[in-house]
Amino acid sequence: MNVLSLFDGMSCGQLALERANINVDNYFACEIDKYAIQITQKNFPNTFQWGDVTKIKVPTEGSIDLLMGGSPCQGFSFAGHQLNFDDPRSKLFFDFVDILEKVKPKYFLLENVRMKKESQDVITKYLGVEPIAINSALMSAQNRNRLYWTNIPNVTQPHDKGIVLSDILEDLPFDEAPNYLKGTWCGRVRGDLVKSVDDAKANCLTASMYKGQIPTFVKSKKPIQVGVANDIKGFDIIKRVYSPQGKSPTLTTMQGGHRQPKVAMDNLYRKLTPLECERLQTLPDNY
Repeated sequence: MNVLSLFDGMSCGQLALERANINVDNYFACEIDKYAIQITQKNFPNTFQWGDVTKIKVPTEGSIDLLMGGSPCQGFSFAGHQLNFDDPRSKLFFDFVDILEKVKPKYFLLENVRMKKESQDVITKYLGVEPIAINSALMSAQNRNRLYWTNIPNVTQPHDKGIVLSDILEDLPFDEAPNYLKGTWCGRVRGDLVKSVDDAKANCLTASMYKGQIPTFVKSKKPIQVGVANDIKGFDIIKRVYSPQGKSPTLTTMQGGHRQPKVAMDNLYRKLTPLECERLQTLPDNY
């Protein structure tokens, strides 16, 4: 099988094919991030790197068996400005469509985030198939809702493996965890650990609610909008603190500092280690 992966990143698609026992003869990758490329070549040295997706020489019709990719999501994500196709990064979806139409592979797979229905319908119109919604929480310790457009037949929902954060944690004392990132690495949670907003009484929520999360609260005389509490001066605020028996939120490359998920136990908290972040993404240790 010949595979062309657009927006290849660090080639997790190649890892997925390997785990699915699918034999790949040639794997062609389009990626521009030099660090992602280094990781790909470390783990899959036979990968053909083709560079910028907008500048490649498109393969001839019928030469590719599987075309796949996760086009940049920043324009669609509810966490962003939702510029949709006006965002130059998300507009790269049309490069996927152009290559798909010219190459005519036997199979294709496009992944992206949950988005507004109108944007979702545009992608569906171009690809000719409805998306399949899958939350990677079924297979990992993090909530990660994604949409998949594909002509691969018989795609079903994965079996829930019941993985939670405690399954991916290293055996590290919470008060002695190494400081891999700048800022406070571990400490004691301020305030009470509560299970719901109703339990907070006069306190204010400082983290979004996820299944199994331990949110932290601060005293305040006036309501604090969820998500902006860290901008208010005078409060010692810990954001994104989670129970080992629950799920992490979606991990991103931008979660340094206070945004990096933290896990709590016995009223102590610490950030995830790089190895734990790999496991959270279902990667092999030291990938």
